[in-house]
Amino acid sequence: MIRSLVAYALNNRFIVLSIAFLLFLWGVISFEKLPVEAYPDVANTWVQVITQWPGRAAEELEQQVTIPVEIQMNGIPHLQHVRSASLAGLSVVNLIFDDDSDNDWDRQKVLERLAQVTLPSNVSAQIGPDFSPIGSIYWYTLKSDNPAYDVMELKSVQDWVISKYIKSVPDVVDDSSFGGITREYQVRIDPDKLVSYGLSLAQVEQQLSNSNANAGGSFIEQGAQQINVRAVGLVHNVSDIEKTVLKTQNGAALRIKDIADVSQGPKIRLGQIGKAIHRADGVVVDDRDVVEGIVFMRKGADTATTLEGIHAMVRWLNDHILPRGVKIVPYLDRDDLVHYTTRTVMHNLTEGMILVVIVLFLFLGNARAAVIVALTIPFALLFASICLDLRHISANLLSLGALDFGMVVDGAVVMVENIVRHLNRRETERGTPLEQIRLAAHEVQRPVFYAIAIIITAYLPIFTLQRVEGKLFKPMEWTVVFALLGALTFSMLVAPALASFLFRLGVKEWDNPVMLYLTLRYRNAVTWAIHHRPVTIGIAALSFALAILLGFSGIIGSEFLPHLDEGAIWVRGTLAPSTGPTESARVAERARQVLCSFPEVPQVVDQIGRPDDGTDTTGFFDTEYFVDLLPKEKWRPVFSEDKEKLIAAMNHELEQMPGVIWNFSQPISDNLEEAVSGVKGALAVKIYGDDLKTLEEKGDQVVSIMRGIRGVEDLGLFRLLGQPNLDFAVDRDQASRYGINVSDVQDAIQTAVGGNAISQVLIGEQRYDLVLRYLPEFRDTREAIEKIRLLSPSGERVSLAQLTKVSVSDGGSEIYRESNSRYVAVKYSVRGRDLGSTVEEAIKKVNAGVKLPPGYSYDWAGEYESQKRAQRRLMLVLPLTILVIFIILYTMFKSMKWALLIMINVAMAPFGGLLALLATGTNLSVSSGLVFVLPFGHAHPSRIPQSVALIPGFALLGAVRWPPSG
Repeated sequence: MIRSLVAYALNNRFIVLSIAFLLFLWGVISFEKLPVEAYPDVANTWVQVITQWPGRAAEELEQQVTIPVEIQMNGIPHLQHVRSASLAGLSVVNLIFDDDSDNDWDRQKVLERLAQVTLPSNVSAQIGPDFSPIGSIYWYTLKSDNPAYDVMELKSVQDWVISKYIKSVPDVVDDSSFGGITREYQVRIDPDKLVSYGLSLAQVEQQLSNSNANAGGSFIEQGAQQINVRAVGLVHNVSDIEKTVLKTQNGAALRIKDIADVSQGPKIRLGQIGKAIHRADGVVVDDRDVVEGIVFMRKGADTATTLEGIHAMVRWLNDHILPRGVKIVPYLDRDDLVHYTTRTVMHNLTEGMILVVIVLFLFLGNARAAVIVALTIPFALLFASICLDLRHISANLLSLGALDFGMVVDGAVVMVENIVRHLNRRETERGTPLEQIRLAAHEVQRPVFYAIAIIITAYLPIFTLQRVEGKLFKPMEWTVVFALLGALTFSMLVAPALASFLFRLGVKEWDNPVMLYLTLRYRNAVTWAIHHRPVTIGIAALSFALAILLGFSGIIGSEFLPHLDEGAIWVRGTLAPSTGPTESARVAERARQVLCSFPEVPQVVDQIGRPDDGTDTTGFFDTEYFVDLLPKEKWRPVFSEDKEKLIAAMNHELEQMPGVIWNFSQPISDNLEEAVSGVKGALAVKIYGDDLKTLEEKGDQVVSIMRGIRGVEDLGLFRLLGQPNLDFAVDRDQASRYGINVSDVQDAIQTAVGGNAISQVLIGEQRYDLVLRYLPEFRDTREAIEKIRLLSPSGERVSLAQLTKVSVSDGGSEIYRESNSRYVAVKYSVRGRDLGSTVEEAIKKVNAGVKLPPGYSYDWAGEYESQKRAQRRLMLVLPLTILVIFIILYTMFKSMKWALLIMINVAMAPFGGLLALLATGTNLSVSSGLVFVLPFGHAHPSRIPQSVALIPGFALLGAVRWPPSG
């Protein structure tokens, strides 16, 4: 069959070249529209279930919301992990599905199960937007030069103007608002007046709710017209609320303004955003309160197309929609990273092409032969683009950067060199140039096919990788395989057809002096090696032993994957669990100014707490900072363009602030790490158990042990306890004595102190909560709350201190769960040492030094877990791959001896690679481990002819040993 295809190509050269030209044009079109990602989306398919219950403690959320949701979700097909976090007012359950699941199907099943969950009254759970953990592609803040637009007005513009337009962009699933002050209409009651008029909070709530509604009275006819009848009773402003009648007493109406202060005010804040800009003149301009928007892209969507739509929408909003002086200012745009990555890839591809072409010209010694071989590169690349486009696979830095042009041109070099060799022997061989080309092509068609087939087979282990590593490397695998298929097509069909036109007058082979010199030296070396076989075999055996030693002894460090430099730093500062908003803002402001004082940093944006929509499970104890960086060539010489040195300098300055645990990552990596491990950190030790106190104690022991391990940085324990609670436990005997229900006491705490949204004020498309609370002086301290009085049925005024037992308890701060069990996490990073040996030392010392009670267990999560999983998979698959390659070799040579000889030869190849890793101080990662598989794809004995340096000996030996055959 192979012979028939080659013969058809030579008999129908015009058709073959026409098809090749059409494929070339199709490839150009596909390459232009091929989606390019900076980094493949390696996150698992997941669904978030978000439940907000303001004012409730973490233990209540866990018991009444989180656990019921988890139980109901168990058993969904393809469900891999159930992770959750419960903290004051918020429960988030993350459902992680395996690689075989369908995202839309998963979300549908979660919705079906969610409808069966029994939750407390007035509490509803919802699934989060359909975005990937790394789907936040556009971050911006609002800038205002208009004095009429303060932070509260900007927040309204963000929530009710910008957000709806951004969400209208195709493939945008959410525009999350963060920071700023949310407006609400507040009715702040004086409790003394409330009691003096004999009113209860429930009565006030009822009247406010009843007085803010419209009613319809059907319609009347007037002449030929139908006129709808409406009772318009919605409130529109503060004055309308103030005039709400509560009751009539002695013929006079008692209104809201008689017992309360009504105004527009700030909603209780859950988070805050600050921004500092380092100007070119060295001045740092700091703004401690700004409004931020985070745009999320639908999972699986094309980043470039989505960003084009976002950019167009932002320009339109800035130019036509937003008020004068208000502008959207992006500070983290995924498009910048995509363009930087694309430029890097194209630069490397171009350099690689030029280098290969130069080498071809030098060693082939014939311009026409070099042109034919060089055309293999663009043809293979464009052929791969067609296939990637048809399979809807995006390109990225790894997949395009993995293209080995030397490997791509192997087959074409064999084919063209053999054609040149035959044409150069016209004085000894008869026949036309076309006949000689046909003979030369048939000689090497079989070796070329098998050579490329083995190379493709060598990539098969990548297809077996799972989860993070699978999603990371499979696009690269597809790209390389498609390019090799394109190279095979060009080498066997297009190259002979092109040669028949370019060499129709024959060709003269060039006696390359470099090749003559190399051939002479090689012949002498081989002669010496054969004459000194014991020495040669001994050196080979020693090299093999050293390769095993370097690979398995730990001399060369190990890591999961090299990290992509995103051109920015993501800093996290963790405070005590009980930290309030004022202290958190103070720490964030100081850290923001410290980070922005570095000349290498043009801007810093920090966030404390969480957004109002509950998409981030954290509190004021968590401060995070986006640290933008200038290009490395603009850094001060002291850092030598080394990001690790810059991070070390920042860490040194930040550690001057006591009581804060610092962690350094990158924007995309931070989200990805959290999605993989479930913890805000690159690496984590999880201790599973039931008792929060015991978990914290064991976590502290782990931290104390790991603190002494070299290479462990950013070490910290995610505290489960430490959130003080002011508990008002209802004394039921006292309540019954006064005839007051428990619900009345709860209403006083929930509504009077916490605030209760009883209705909404509608202003056009905007809607703001109408909230009932006590005046600040009656709810800001423990003593003030204790003095809150309730009116008993007998008319007696009773304080909360008489009805409750007041105490302060240490409750849960944030309760983590996974696989239906609580856990505590110790997060850490590894710097200045390889990942594998560091974690293995930590495991050994922790297992020896920390004894867990029965029912408790460890899990070393994060990159280390992914690394071990990939290693186990490769240890299983690699032997099978080697066996397949051996079978192909045996099929090719029909000789067990030659096949074994080649396999032994290839077994020596890893020594050079391991030696290079050792010399350069590079760690052995999953990606470098996969590279060691590829020499099997080049498994062939070598015979270097006089005119070529790049000819695989496999193919040439095949040309010598076998007559032309199909």
